[in-house]
Amino acid sequence: MLEHIKIHQLNDFFLELDKRNKRGVFFYRICGYNTEIDDFITDYYNAARSSGVIIENKIANPDEKNLAYYNEIMGLDFRMSAEFINEKLSKWLPRMTPSQRGIVSDSIYNTLDNLRKDGKNDNMLKNAYVKMMCWLYYKFERIVNQLGNNKVPKILYQGNVSKYELILLSILSTSGCDIVLLQYSGDNDYLSLDSASLLSDKLELNGMTAFPQDFSLETVKNKIIQKNNRAQLFGKQPDTINCTNAWCCGKIYDDILKPPATRSSDEKLFCNCFFRINGVEDKLTFQNELVHLNSELNKNNRNTVIINKSIPAPSPNEISAVKRENYSDSDRMLADLSAKIGFTGNPNLASIIRKAFIDTLLEAEKNTQLSLNKLMNKAVYLICWFRRYQANLLKNLKLPDIACFILFGPCLTDNEALFLKFLAKLPIDVIIFNPAMNVKCCLNDNVLYEINYQTPFAIDEFPDSNSNVRVGTAAFHAERELDTIMYQDSGMYRNMQHNKAMPVILSTMYEEIAVLWDQELKYRPNFSTENDTVMMPVIFAKISGVKDAQVTQYWSGIKSLVTPETYVIKNVPFVQPNNPVKPFAAEFFKNGKLLRDKIRSHKCYQYGFLRENIQEHILDKIQLLIDRKLIKGTFLNGTEYTIISVALSMKTEIVRLIQRFDFTKKNPKIIYINTSEKIISLEDSITMALLSLIGFDVLFFVPTGYRTVENHFNQDVIEEHQAGTYLYDMHVPDFRLISSSTRQSWRDKIFKRGS
Repeated sequence: MLEHIKIHQLNDFFLELDKRNKRGVFFYRICGYNTEIDDFITDYYNAARSSGVIIENKIANPDEKNLAYYNEIMGLDFRMSAEFINEKLSKWLPRMTPSQRGIVSDSIYNTLDNLRKDGKNDNMLKNAYVKMMCWLYYKFERIVNQLGNNKVPKILYQGNVSKYELILLSILSTSGCDIVLLQYSGDNDYLSLDSASLLSDKLELNGMTAFPQDFSLETVKNKIIQKNNRAQLFGKQPDTINCTNAWCCGKIYDDILKPPATRSSDEKLFCNCFFRINGVEDKLTFQNELVHLNSELNKNNRNTVIINKSIPAPSPNEISAVKRENYSDSDRMLADLSAKIGFTGNPNLASIIRKAFIDTLLEAEKNTQLSLNKLMNKAVYLICWFRRYQANLLKNLKLPDIACFILFGPCLTDNEALFLKFLAKLPIDVIIFNPAMNVKCCLNDNVLYEINYQTPFAIDEFPDSNSNVRVGTAAFHAERELDTIMYQDSGMYRNMQHNKAMPVILSTMYEEIAVLWDQELKYRPNFSTENDTVMMPVIFAKISGVKDAQVTQYWSGIKSLVTPETYVIKNVPFVQPNNPVKPFAAEFFKNGKLLRDKIRSHKCYQYGFLRENIQEHILDKIQLLIDRKLIKGTFLNGTEYTIISVALSMKTEIVRLIQRFDFTKKNPKIIYINTSEKIISLEDSITMALLSLIGFDVLFFVPTGYRTVENHFNQDVIEEHQAGTYLYDMHVPDFRLISSSTRQSWRDKIFKRGS
C-alpha cells in the first residue's frame, strides 16, 4: 500500500509516481477558493475525466438490480479474510493484476477489521463488504486496473462525503489513487467523520475565500466545453504573438521610433507600443516634437494613420456592408463576423487579426456583461473602422514591421476605446495624445502605459510635417496662462471670449431703461456665463406717449439714446417685402430644421464674410425664432418661410453691428419710431424679434400709444411703458439738428416721474 504524502505546490498532483519527492499519493480536501485553486480544479477535472473518476452527486447505493447481479455472479457467502476477498476480486474485477488485487483486498480487510473492532456484527460487515464490491464494479471499474501505475489515476469528489464513501475513497487512495474532495460548505461535516484528519489533508493557501455561490463541477465542465469551442472558434493560431510595452524603456518618442526589427530577437514576438500621454512636458517644444515624430515615421516608411479629435462613426453605408445573420450565442456570432473582417494579406497576419478581434470582443463581453445584440453592434463598429483604415495601416506590412495609429485627443466613446484595444493587439503602435486634458479619456486597459504631465496645452490637431507649424514663445505661453487666470470665473472677459449667447428679456421699471441702456451687458442684472455660453440681459420695450406733452424735450431725449451701437428707424415700414432670398426660402427648411449647409453654400447667402461664430449665432437665433413660434402664422400658413427670407436679407448696416458684437460688452441697439397709425409690418416684426434674440436692445417709441407693434406676435413679449400724453401727427426731426447737450438731462426729460 502507498502512504499519503504532502504537496509542496498544487502542480505536484500531476507528477508521475516516480517523479514525486517520495513515493506516495495525495488525498486532499479543498474548503476555500482563489484563482489558483480555480485553475487547479479545471486541470484536475480534465485529468480525472481522462484517467479517473468524477463524482458530482455522491456515490449511489447499490440498487436491487445491482445486488441481484452481484448475488448471481458472486453468491451469498462471506468470510472475514484477506484471501477470501482476494479470491472474490479475481472473479468480480478480472482486469486487476494480482498485485493490485492483493493491495485492494488487504486494504478492504483492514477496513472491515476496524469496523468489527468498533462493534459491527458479521451481518453489518457483510453489507459493508457487498457495498464496497458493488461500488468498485459500478463506479470505479475503469481505474482499478490502473492502481499502482506510474501515472496515478485521479478521483474528484464534490460535496460532503459520507462515512462509507470516505472508507472506500481511503481504500482507493492507499491502493494508488490521488483524491481531491471539494467541500463548498466548509470542513465541519468532514471532521465529524475524521476529526484528526488522519485519512486526508486540508489544503491551506494564502488568499483563500469561500467558494462562489454558483461554483460547481457543472460550471467547470461548461467552462472547459466553452474553452474547447473557443479553440475551434479561433481556428489556426498565429505563428507570432504580441509583446506590448514590455520591451519599452519608457521614453515614449524613442520607443515609438525604435526600429521594429531591433525591438526583440524572438521571431515569435512582434513588439508594439500602447501609450497614452496626458498633458505636455514642455509647451515650447511639444509641437516640434510632434512634427519630428511624424517626419521620422514618414522617413522610415512606417504605415501611419493620424486621427484628430475623435474617430468618425461608421456611416450607414459602412454598417450595411457588414452582412449579419441571426445568432443564438456569441461564439457563433464571432465566428461568422471574424470571417468578414476583410483582410486578404498573408495568412499569419490574418490569423493575428482574427485572434485580436475575437479576444477583444470576448473581453468586452466578460467585463461589461454585454447582451448579444450590443456585442454584435460593437463587433460591427470594429469591422467598419478596420476596413476603413486597414489599407493605410497594413498595406505591404511584413513582420516584424509595425504600423502606427495616433489618436490626437481622448477616447470619447466605449466603441473608440474598444477599437484602440483591438489595434493594440495587432502589429501597430497605438498612441493617444490628450494634451489639453479638458476631457478625460474613457479607455482603460491593464496593458496601457500612461504618462501624466501636469501642464495642459490646447491644440486641436496633430501638426503636419508638410505644413507650417506655429510655435508659441515663452512669453506667448506665459501670457496665455495669465489670460486663463484673469478671464476664467473672474468677472473679467477678454475680447470676443465667448462664441455662444442666449438672450434674457429684462422686465424693468420705466426709469431703469435710462440706467441700463448704455451699460455693458456684464454689468446688467441676470448676466451670467455657463461654459462658453453667455446669458445676455436685453431690453425689448415699447414707450407710449410723450411726457408732459413736451415735444422738444421728447426728441432731445431720444437723441441722447443714440450711441455708436444704435441704429435708428424713422420710416415705417423698415423692411421691404421683396428680397433676393424669398424665392429660395422653401429650399432652406425641412422637417422643422434649417438646412444650414445648403444655406451657406447657396449663391444668395449674404453673411459668408462674417466671423464663423457670428454666422452660427444668427442661424441659431433664426431656428429659435421659428421654434418658439413668436410670430403669428408660424407652421400654420407658411410664415416660417417669410421668417427665413427676412432673416437672411438684413441690411448691411444691421449686419455690421452684429459682426462687431461682443457678447459681454455693450450690445447693439435699435430705436424704432412710429408716429403714425401704421401697424408695423410682418417683416419689421420678424426683424425686431430676431434682433432681440441675437442680443440687441430694441426700443419702440410710439407717441400715439396705438397698438402698432404687437399685432404680429403670438406672445406678450414686449414690455410697454406709459410715459405720458398721447400726441398725434408728430414728425420725426433731423436728429443732427438737435443739440447733443440735452444728452446729460435725458432722464429728467423723458423718464423722470412727474411731481
